[in-house]
Amino acid sequence: MSGKYILVDGEPVAEPDLLKWGRWFEQADNERRVAETFVGDVRISTVFLGLDHGWGKERLLFETMVFGGAHDQYQDRYPSRDEAVAGHQQVVEMVEDASSAEPGADTGGE
Repeated sequence: MSGKYILVDGEPVAEPDLLKWGRWFEQADNERRVAETFVGDVRISTVFLGLDHGWGKERLLFETMVFGGAHDQYQDRYPSRDEAVAGHQQVVEMVEDASSAEPGADTGGE
């Protein structure tokens, strides 16, 4: 396997041709984005990587990353789109919990 993948109908497919992979990757910004959520100023982004980051172990093609806040630069990787969607939601909840625990955060109390 080449370790390079494209999405076909939303599913990862190995692409051994480097030029074809590169052309697809250049044009696929919207297709590669799985989810993006903002919690205040914190951005949580989940994308299709296009490269296998499992390094010979489990295939990892999707990544969630946090930009800003208490969990800045936190990341997790997933083998499938479904797991990436679920993982994105878990990370959003983690960031929301951290945000509500910050001093001065509105916790709904008096």
